[in-house]
Amino acid sequence: MTKIYAIANQKGGVGKTTSVINISAFLAASGRRTLVVDIDPQGNATSGLGYSKNEVEYTTYDVLLQEMAVEEACIHDDASRLDILPANPGLAGAEVELVNVIGREYQLKQALEKVDGRYEYILIDCPPSLGLLTLNALTAASDGILIPVQCEYLALEGLSQLTATIKLVQQYLNPSLAIRGLMMTMYDGRTNLSRQVVEEVRRHFPNKVFAAIVPRNVRLSEAPSYGQPINIYAPKSPGALAYKILAAELVKGDSK
Repeated sequence: MTKIYAIANQKGGVGKTTSVINISAFLAASGRRTLVVDIDPQGNATSGLGYSKNEVEYTTYDVLLQEMAVEEACIHDDASRLDILPANPGLAGAEVELVNVIGREYQLKQALEKVDGRYEYILIDCPPSLGLLTLNALTAASDGILIPVQCEYLALEGLSQLTATIKLVQQYLNPSLAIRGLMMTMYDGRTNLSRQVVEEVRRHFPNKVFAAIVPRNVRLSEAPSYGQPINIYAPKSPGALAYKILAAELVKGDSK
């Protein structure tokens, strides 16, 4: 069965797209068929994997409007072994065009059901806001939500908003939606604040926080500008090691 996860946080700048790209890349590198779905009109997952947002022929937009199947719209990247359903700014128009569509929150779920079994993992990169695109991702996420949490002040503030959203989605759209795990990102071991944030999040979400912690790492910041995941750009960097362990932790938990 295909594992489908939405990677979401209504707070921006928490390492969401970085996590999608690099966890997916390590899953693919370990031989698992993996699809990245970019449902953010900013298209950062698309460009972070080396594709120009303005040059991709077909995008998530075409899939959401049921004009094209997932396998027709996605791109196979030989270097990372990933399949990518790309996005560009035109995707923002889908929010407007889907308003009057019956079952508009289920468009992505229905599209992904048609590739069930083709992939072992599908990771969906969500916009940093709660709108129709994010609702589509959360409705499609049959195996839960992965939440990146920046190790900085006010980290928990965004989480309270997100947990409220998850409860609403559970109630009305996807009863099986659950928090699969929280990923601590941008950790700076030199500061007390980073350590305190990790402790606080673990206290609020017992047994839900991944053991692997992603450090602040220059190589992680540089990799998207070269259009490469960290396992290709800087495979021996601390950021690469953290995401490799995180991906292995995810797989281990899924195999139980």
